[in-house]
Amino acid sequence: MKNGNYEYTGWKANGFMALALVLAGIAASIYAIKIGVDSDSTVVVLGAVLLLALCLMSTKGFILMEPNEARVLTFFGKYCGSFYNTGFWWINFLMSTKKISLRARNLNAEPIKVNDKTGNPVMIGMVLVWRLKRDEIYRAVFDIDVAANAQGMVSQSARMNMLESFVSVQSDAALRQVAGYYAYDNNDTTGDEVTLRSNSDEINEVLEMRLAERLAIAGIEVVEARINYLAYAPEIAAVMLRRQQADAIISAREKIVEGAVSMVKMALDRLADDGVVELDEERKAAMVTNLLVVLCGDEGAQPVVNAGTLHH
Repeated sequence: MKNGNYEYTGWKANGFMALALVLAGIAASIYAIKIGVDSDSTVVVLGAVLLLALCLMSTKGFILMEPNEARVLTFFGKYCGSFYNTGFWWINFLMSTKKISLRARNLNAEPIKVNDKTGNPVMIGMVLVWRLKRDEIYRAVFDIDVAANAQGMVSQSARMNMLESFVSVQSDAALRQVAGYYAYDNNDTTGDEVTLRSNSDEINEVLEMRLAERLAIAGIEVVEARINYLAYAPEIAAVMLRRQQADAIISAREKIVEGAVSMVKMALDRLADDGVVELDEERKAAMVTNLLVVLCGDEGAQPVVNAGTLHH
């Protein structure tokens, strides 16, 4: 017995030719019934009825295949292969066919709350494009359980809905796992460490790998996975915003102070060279110190009256 997915290689016929034969059989059986009744022949009537019943049952063997569709064929519970040929076909009507789509599907996962590497709660969402692998639809049909209807049958829509639910649950788990690998941003990291906010391409590659591992059991291929939403959780968003603003202000002040100090030193040196003022190194340092107090202070500068000299 073959294991796993394989293509159906059994007998099949062109659907239009088979349809013509079935219609001819139905017409012949009806005509035979009339003859049997007229001639009062029970054997002819019985044979014609059996032929008519066989023709009607054989209509169950017709299948219409569209591009990117497949049928999983079973014969009294035994897997007979997967049917991929597009068009109108007729196969053994005693076989059971399970229709399944190979077309791509989207999953736009709602943002979920997770903790990043440093323990900060963040909201993160993703978009996923997935489809069933052509050579692994056996897994999608027989390895993932689907609830049957009252007649004990499973429709294509029910099977695809169950697969979508499976993908949604596994995507949630993979997204939580990947988010826990990295910090939200560089505020809590050192060096060039990868973060959720600054290394989107690398994070997306890791996310695709984790999704592929989880969805392989269902024969699902990850076409693309991308993080499409990332933010701090509401309870800490305001605090983190103030922290980012403070960091930005400090960085800007450092640049301003560095430039201002450099300009003041150049101006003092030029004035000294021109003989306008004469300041020793101590006075220059004092002037630069006062400038730093003015630039770095959180409040406006206040005038100070100096009753003596810088040295007394």
